Amino acid sequence: MRVVALDTETTGLELGEGHRIIEIGCVEIINRRLTGREFHRLLNPGREVDAQAFEVHGISDEQLRDEPGFAEVEAEFIDFVRDAEVIVHNAAFDVGFIDMELSLTPSALSQLEAACEITDTWQMAKNRHPGQRNSIDSLCKRYDIDASAREKHGALLDAQLLARVWLAMTGGQISLSLGEESRRRPAMPVANPSEPGKSRALATRKPTPEELETHRKLLQKIDKLSMNGCLWLQLEAE
Repeated sequence: MRVVALDTETTGLELGEGHRIIEIGCVEIINRRLTGREFHRLLNPGREVDAQAFEVHGISDEQLRDEPGFAEVEAEFIDFVRDAEVIVHNAAFDVGFIDMELSLTPSALSQLEAACEITDTWQMAKNRHPGQRNSIDSLCKRYDIDASAREKHGALLDAQLLARVWLAMTGGQISLSLGEESRRRPAMPVANPSEPGKSRALATRKPTPEELETHRKLLQKIDKLSMNGCLWLQLEAE
């Protein structure tokens, strides 16, 4: 399983105002492990960086003057993300800018989702933590991830933090609730180890159809949250 955490920085917030991407950062995760393989490029946007955007990421026009344009790194970037699950925090923003950049190049590819699967971790976080703040900073605090180096936004650093946030969100314990009926059911009798020779066979009972269905849904939930990592389902498939 290959996942790529992705983030961008731009000259400003609004696509409609002609803003462009100035930085792309990507981090590779394979089988839930950070591989150390990364894609990171500064880009010349062909326009000035807005003052408000500069306050957020600190990337100046001078830093970008001699950098390549998006079209020059497009092939390398697409090769890095191709066929991966690409996780993006507030995907509508970053993917919108990437799709715009793709539309300006001679390449036949006009949308990022044509090359990879896209998952919005901001929406994932909203579903898991409704009513709470779900920015990268807030999630780092919630999952005890060190973000002390994040004095300003940066595409590579934010992608690295996002990768750790995603691993924490998808790898934690799952709350299992089998309902009040299961909690009220009396415990099965067990052998008393203090009385040798007086042990008796454990009582057994077959699960009801309703319990089997609950069990099946629970396994599917575990499998989805662990990215197809439910061993019980894998054993059943064998």
